[in-house]
Amino acid sequence: MGDKAAHGGKWHAGGRRQAGRRQAGLRHGDPGSTPHSGSGQSGSTQSGSATRHGSQPRSTRASHSASHTASRPAFAAVDLGTNNCRLLIAQPLDHGFHVIDAFSRIVRLGEGLAARGALSEAAMDRTISALRVCAGKMRRRRVERARCIATDACRRAANGDEFIERVARETGIGLDIISPREEAQLVLAGSQPLLDPDMPWALLFDIGGGSTELVWMRLD
Repeated sequence: MGDKAAHGGKWHAGGRRQAGRRQAGLRHGDPGSTPHSGSGQSGSTQSGSATRHGSQPRSTRASHSASHTASRPAFAAVDLGTNNCRLLIAQPLDHGFHVIDAFSRIVRLGEGLAARGALSEAAMDRTISALRVCAGKMRRRRVERARCIATDACRRAANGDEFIERVARETGIGLDIISPREEAQLVLAGSQPLLDPDMPWALLFDIGGGSTELVWMRLD
């Protein structure tokens, strides 16, 4: 999934075709659960009401950890493909990200596209339902920035732009229909930490439901 700006009211609701990147400003102040971390239970142990010398009670450490995690901003990426709708929500760490929520559902948006040349009502309804779940999770996690992309099915469909507008109206999510080139660039960005720096060349395959991107690169 790629790293996928309007500010203020909601995730940018004017999704459109473009080759560049756009970030989306999200709602603030929506009620929602506070992200939590499981790291608060590590460290010295506690027996009854006493603790080892110099250590904090577990409840104190857990509260401190949760407060530290909650103070970090949350970012989200939505990847709407030909078959799947995926969401990832994470908070930045000193090195990398900590995933706090995720969602994936098979929506089969491109079902029948080759025969009709357009997205079907049933496929769009399934996808809207999944995107409503994504929107709810982003609100609950108080996401501050998101990149939301749509790929091959929306690129090829005669009614792709109309569907993007419907998504914005019904979910508040602004999808960008990205080009195959940008899709390949996002694959490269997401895969780069996994590449062996000792190898001079690399070939990446991104096999999706409706398209396949290949990236041939030199690593020096």
